[in-house]
Amino acid sequence: MKLATIRKAGEEVAGLVTDKGIVLVEDINEQEQQNWATSILGLIESEEVGEVEDWVINGGTNRINREFFLSENEVEYAPLYRTPHQIWGIGMNYVAVRSELGGVDTSDPVFFMKPDTSIIGQNDAIEIPSQSKKTTAEAELAVIIGKKCKNVGVDEVQDVISGYTTAIDVTAADIHAENPRFIQRAKSFDTFFAFGPVMLTKDEMKNVESLQVTTVLNGAVEHENKVENMICSPDYIVSFLSKVTTLLPGDVIMTGTPGACVIRRGDVVECQISGFESLRSTVVKA
Repeated sequence: MKLATIRKAGEEVAGLVTDKGIVLVEDINEQEQQNWATSILGLIESEEVGEVEDWVINGGTNRINREFFLSENEVEYAPLYRTPHQIWGIGMNYVAVRSELGGVDTSDPVFFMKPDTSIIGQNDAIEIPSQSKKTTAEAELAVIIGKKCKNVGVDEVQDVISGYTTAIDVTAADIHAENPRFIQRAKSFDTFFAFGPVMLTKDEMKNVESLQVTTVLNGAVEHENKVENMICSPDYIVSFLSKVTTLLPGDVIMTGTPGACVIRRGDVVECQISGFESLRSTVVKA
């Protein structure tokens, strides 16, 4: 099942992405006499994602009036949601990237956090801050947590995941290069986390390790690699972080990038992952 958040009359509301088009959850509620949350974060927090998925599997979309379906040309995507409790990033997680950067020889994830004020959505602009002369962007697969959890074993991770999405992690690379301790500052500027445009529920992901993650700049492939070439798998990352802190419904975990590219005003950077709609951001000066 694919979910997206659509801008409608000044609000951001959840929609179900189907072969027929996009139908808003509020319209499903109206026709089917349901009371599901009308935001993706609400669906996750109320553990209703599974209920909607069961409804889809049982032919629910076939009962929806054609007039409720919107074409992609009729909608404007927003970020999946605005207020996750935690946004985690994993650094140097592909074998090639860590060896190229001379990273530490460890199998444990290298991680950081981003504020929710950094969130933008499909086609929103990344703003290069005046403090940075070298800003980079990275395509990443992100995991979305579906249940409150702590000390989760690797073999239990699929029980606590809600789904996956595309993400672009942005860094003021020159600030980070000045001092490694500045990583949090370098990662935290407004607009430095693009998120969406669709979430694929975990049941759609039969083989996560086969996914190819690609960083694209102005239509040209800059870096690409498969999830199977990560040092720490997505399941291992979730398990590891859950042993550090309690993970909450809606938490987002970026799993690392095949490579970063320097971005400048006027550029268009994309995260392309097999099976997902491409996530695209323009670049402007703040």
